[in-house]
Amino acid sequence: MNTRSSIVVLLLAFLAACGKKPAQPAPSGPVEVGVVTLAPTPVTLTKELPGRTSAYRVAEVRARVSGIVLKRLFTEGSDVKQGQPLLTIDPAPYQAALDTAKATLARAEANVANARLQAQRLTELVADNAVSKQEYDNAMAALKTSEADVAAGRAAVQTARINLGYTRVTSPVSGRIGRSAVTEGAYVQQAQATLLATVQQLDPVYVDLTQSSAEVLRLRRDLAEGKLQKAGEDRAMVKLVLEDGREYPLPGALQFADVTVDPSTGSIALRALFPNPRVELLPGMFVRARIEEGVNPEALLVPQQGVTRDQKGLPTALVVNAQNRVERRQLVTDRAVGGAWLVTAGVKPGERVIVEGLQKVRPGIEVTPVPAAASKQASR
Repeated sequence: MNTRSSIVVLLLAFLAACGKKPAQPAPSGPVEVGVVTLAPTPVTLTKELPGRTSAYRVAEVRARVSGIVLKRLFTEGSDVKQGQPLLTIDPAPYQAALDTAKATLARAEANVANARLQAQRLTELVADNAVSKQEYDNAMAALKTSEADVAAGRAAVQTARINLGYTRVTSPVSGRIGRSAVTEGAYVQQAQATLLATVQQLDPVYVDLTQSSAEVLRLRRDLAEGKLQKAGEDRAMVKLVLEDGREYPLPGALQFADVTVDPSTGSIALRALFPNPRVELLPGMFVRARIEEGVNPEALLVPQQGVTRDQKGLPTALVVNAQNRVERRQLVTDRAVGGAWLVTAGVKPGERVIVEGLQKVRPGIEVTPVPAAASKQASR
């Protein structure tokens, strides 16, 4: 290498050295982080369960006599009252049957009157031995036969009157009637119990829910061990969330829990009752019900911004120990309560969980913990 080349190399090295910026000094002192000190808090726990609405009463109006439908007396989709006429079936043959039964009864009553007089006369004669005992016995038997014919005739009249009444079809319950299954001129049959219409009572309405049998067992165990306290002695209050995400304004009450577990799903059926004065809830709607399970008097709530997930998807949190050093804790979470997680294991009351400055710290380093609220004010 000649002298000129060496000079050029030295000059370039000097210029490169002059162009470098001086290294920034490492930050001195522990990093400041915002922490939340955990303290037991009484929390009312709720459970959200899927369900469907069903009518409080469902009455299928069916034909109880055979005949031709003469007239429909209701408007489809309207509200009807109990006992309100809905349909008229041709009453002519049933009116004739009633008249026949009445005539048969009248003949039987006439026969029993004659038989009674005959029996009375023979009773006086047999005392004087004017007639044989056999004739007296025959007269008494004829009287009893006539009385039986009268009883049968009265039953036939009553049956004919009932069948005639069935030609005037009425609503068995108050509610909203659906579409008519038959029209005027249709032939309905008693033997097949032809469906005429369906009336459903929609105020109140049932909400049928399902809950895992394992969750029911856990709830009962927590109540027995004192981990949960009953929210009240009365029936549990239930709130409803509709299909569009809107909360139903009127609360309901839990009615009962089934005594058997569905073997195909492992769930238990629950039923709640809701008032429905404006008929907003229609049978078959999918809803979500929020049920108060009980009160946890010593719940530990960790803000959600302080909980992250590891590579396995398990919840973790960074905790500041007594030496102001960061520790990573694996948590066991039960459910979300507002903007926090209900934690059942991994942290204890009095421990400090980092909720601000997580990106600046790692396990093992020393930090300066400050209350999260104070940290927010300092950063403003």
